[in-house]
Amino acid sequence: MIKVTTWNVNSVRTREAHVADFLAREQPDFLLLQEIKCEAHQFPAMAFSALGYEAEIVGQKSYNGVAILHKGGAKVTHKRLPGMYEEDSHARFVEVRAHGMRIGGLYLPNGNSGGDVGYQYKLHWMAALREHAAAMMEGDEDFILAGDYNVCPTDADYAPRALRANDALVRPETRAAFHALLHTGLTEAVRALHPRETLYTFWDYQGGAWDRNIGLRIDHALLSPRLAERLVSVTIHKDERAKAQPSDHVPVSVTLTA
Repeated sequence: MIKVTTWNVNSVRTREAHVADFLAREQPDFLLLQEIKCEAHQFPAMAFSALGYEAEIVGQKSYNGVAILHKGGAKVTHKRLPGMYEEDSHARFVEVRAHGMRIGGLYLPNGNSGGDVGYQYKLHWMAALREHAAAMMEGDEDFILAGDYNVCPTDADYAPRALRANDALVRPETRAAFHALLHTGLTEAVRALHPRETLYTFWDYQGGAWDRNIGLRIDHALLSPRLAERLVSVTIHKDERAKAQPSDHVPVSVTLTA
């Protein structure tokens, strides 16, 4: 089996002990981290190396940042999303090749800040992601694109009244862009196995969201066709949110046959 986990840790240095505990307990083959909020030299790579994991890091001071922890043998293929190289200074994408497939970890823009410009950046980023997925599909690649998508694909993916109708996570243009990504031939792992369950991956720190279960499902794993056929299970590690000083997101694990 191959286990790929995605987790927006909302500062890896703050959540270092939680990440180490998760690695030791769950033993994912790949852990895709988002919002590490540090530059590469500040990333606690040595702590994870002691647990048998190497780190591929795309850092940024104080904001954004992504990384992939793996057990060795992975080769980096991209440290920026193709199509965004010259104009995007944000650290939002890292991709490796291992086990005959590509594993892409992403932190998609939220889109609620920066007015119209900020929202157009989100849509442009989603269009570039779709083009990258389409190119890999045309190249007959096996791949998974997982991370914090900042998209609730349907109304079932957020608690009633958790978001405004014009929130960038649920605007019609956002959902259309997400569905266009799926239409390249991708399978959304959670809904493939749990099509109607109420499931969340994020609970805000404000307003008692965790205690009242006012959550969002915004962390997704999209699989190319042959990987979708190998999908065995999906686990949303909800208990992580109940720990002291948790991230506001929880890990999502996808297990595939080897």
